Amino acid sequence: MSLKSLETLETWRKARDFALRIYKEVLPLLPPEEKWNLNQQLRRSSLSIPANIAEGFGRYYYQDNVRFCYNARGSLEETLSHLSIAGEMNLIPRPVCNRIVQDGEELTKLINGYVGYLKRSKRGQNEPGESKSIQESAPDYEVEPSGNTESRFPNP
Repeated sequence: MSLKSLETLETWRKARDFALRIYKEVLPLLPPEEKWNLNQQLRRSSLSIPANIAEGFGRYYYQDNVRFCYNARGSLEETLSHLSIAGEMNLIPRPVCNRIVQDGEELTKLINGYVGYLKRSKRGQNEPGESKSIQESAPDYEVEPSGNTESRFPNP
């Protein structure tokens, strides 16, 4: 695959544009004391969105692609969380924050739609080795009844 084929994917293009907006519209507004905190967090989380979509797009099996889309969605939620906090702290103007958060919520819908498409299409499902994919079962957890203050671990 190449950048040319990746650019045909609307989800990636919108994610790239979203990251560019963070760089152009948000980062310059942050105060200098946030250079190594919020600034860096926003850079990393926003760049991770299109990067994960691209990495999933480059995988053949749909399960891999879906997993990377979940990572992209998580990075998007992280970015939106940082934006929310920056807005609440008046580090960026509320109208700028609201516009970008709204665009992020639209991007979430686009990623969810892409994941749905991938699950329906199941690209690579019949390829050799597909049945060897990693399957994780949910671990069994012991849950303490509420109100039980007694420790399950013996004192040393």
